[in-house]
Amino acid sequence: MQPVLEISAADDFALWPVGEHESYGYLVLNGELTPAEVGTAVMRIADCNDFEPEEEHGPCPTDPLGTFLHGLLTMPDLFAAGGFRVTDNTTDIVFVEPGCCNGLETWRDWLDVLDGTGCSYFGHDPSSVAERVGDIVRLTLDAHGTDGSPVIELSVDQIRRLVAGAQQDLQDFLSLAETWAEQHLPAHAAAVTAALARALDLVPTQ
Repeated sequence: MQPVLEISAADDFALWPVGEHESYGYLVLNGELTPAEVGTAVMRIADCNDFEPEEEHGPCPTDPLGTFLHGLLTMPDLFAAGGFRVTDNTTDIVFVEPGCCNGLETWRDWLDVLDGTGCSYFGHDPSSVAERVGDIVRLTLDAHGTDGSPVIELSVDQIRRLVAGAQQDLQDFLSLAETWAEQHLPAHAAAVTAALARALDLVPTQ
C-alpha cells in the first residue's frame, strides 16, 4: 500500500524546480523523494487547488508565485488527486487504483472500512472498493467491471498495518516538503507546509 499523487505534465512551469513526469501517471509520496520530486508534488497539489477562492479569502496576489499558491493557501477544503494504491508485490496486480475524483485527503476512509461502515469506494474508472467481511477485507480493483476483476482478501490486521505504513509515508513526505519549502519558498514556507498537511489530512485532531 502506497500513497500516490496523480501527476500532470509540468511543461513551462518555472516557479521552482520540478521533475519530468508524464501526465496521468502517479508519484509515490514518501520520505525518499528527490528535491525535484518534492517540487513536483507541491506543484501538483497547488495546481489541484488552483480555483478562484471566495471573497472572504482575500484578493488574489498579482505576482506569479502568489497567484499560483493563492488557492492552496486560502481554500478551506483542499484536494490532492490520488489515494492509497494497493499492489500485490508478487504478481504486480493492482487491487486498489485511485480513480477519478478520489483524493489523498480522504485516505481516512480506510479507517472507516476497518472500524466504521465496513465499505468504501476510491473513485471511478476503475471503481476500486474495499469491503470488510468479518475479520477479512476484500479488495476489488473494479467493482463495476463486466469481465470480472482482480480480487484479494487480507486480514483486518494486515490492512491496519498497511494503512499505518502508508500514513507514515505521508508524514515522511510532509517532513521532506517542510524542509523543501524552507529552501525554495522561504516567504511562504510555514503556510505551504500547513496547507500540505491539510491537503493530506495530517492535521492533528483536536
